[in-house]
Amino acid sequence: MHVSACRSAARKASRRHVHRALALACAFAFLPAVALAGGADEETAATDAHALSAKTVNSADATGGDAGLLRAQVLLDRAWFSPGEIDAGAGSNTRRAIAAYQRSRDLPDSGELDDATWKSLNANAPDVLVRYTVTAGDAAGPYARLPDDMMEKAKLDTLGYASALEMLAEKFHASPKLLQRLNPVAAFGKAGTRLLVPNVAGVGELGKAAKVVVDKSDSSVAVLDEDGKTIAQFPASTGSEHDPLPLGQWKIEGVARDPEFHYNPDLFWDADAGHGKATIPAGPNNPVGVVWIDLSKPHYGIHGTPEPSHVGKTESHGCIRLTNWSARALAGAVAPGTPAILQE
Repeated sequence: MHVSACRSAARKASRRHVHRALALACAFAFLPAVALAGGADEETAATDAHALSAKTVNSADATGGDAGLLRAQVLLDRAWFSPGEIDAGAGSNTRRAIAAYQRSRDLPDSGELDDATWKSLNANAPDVLVRYTVTAGDAAGPYARLPDDMMEKAKLDTLGYASALEMLAEKFHASPKLLQRLNPVAAFGKAGTRLLVPNVAGVGELGKAAKVVVDKSDSSVAVLDEDGKTIAQFPASTGSEHDPLPLGQWKIEGVARDPEFHYNPDLFWDADAGHGKATIPAGPNNPVGVVWIDLSKPHYGIHGTPEPSHVGKTESHGCIRLTNWSARALAGAVAPGTPAILQE
């Protein structure tokens, strides 16, 4: 199993960087540049054999196959019960999201898309696939293939996206492969291109958290309100046998958005022997992604990642890793002093 290093020495958050020296290494591998499909996008572009068309997926009758899974994933995401990367595929993150959503609606938590769950998800549901036009800013980037080596990363000014496809996939909480399936002839890096994308925008902000619960057994981070009701849940990577999740009752101490990453190889059992201390620049492909949420447990935090497809499916070195979009949502819901319960 791939293990991304995730131990930190973070103590104090600010807007641009964490003042308490970050000594994190939460994701040594980065997403490579993805080859873009050529050709002009058309409103009537042919879909693949699984027929993930807007007409099919936007119908409340889409309850089976890839179309049904895609519809459910978008609606779960909009309800703040994230399946992780939206990919129209069955998997553990989607099952956990369904079960958590069911519990929040007082439904039997089977993790299956039964009739009662579909009725709840489909109530007043908007179109789950919508059109988006690639802007000049989207196309401009800049985009560049990133090095794998931490010392080479430290030489860069920023750790931005490797491609327009990677950026757009993260913007719409989707896997790059799903965007390519939905738009098989799209030029993702061309301004004016019309795309079919998951409708994850415009849902507002998550309510304020009275408590955050990190559950190792469920590979999840839950947000609870003052009544103890779960109002959101996100898939998470939560430690490993070598570096277990620090169980206990802690507190949120602060939030850093777009943090720099202060890398100290002495803190990591699997660090490259030739590495030295380095400051890794901010950006979505930074080892802790776009958000660091500092915990009162020294050296630990909740943060984003450059590899959303790994969240909830691979191990970490003790920290709690979310997708960048989930980390942003959580950051807006917590405040210094918010309790954070880390449990088995």
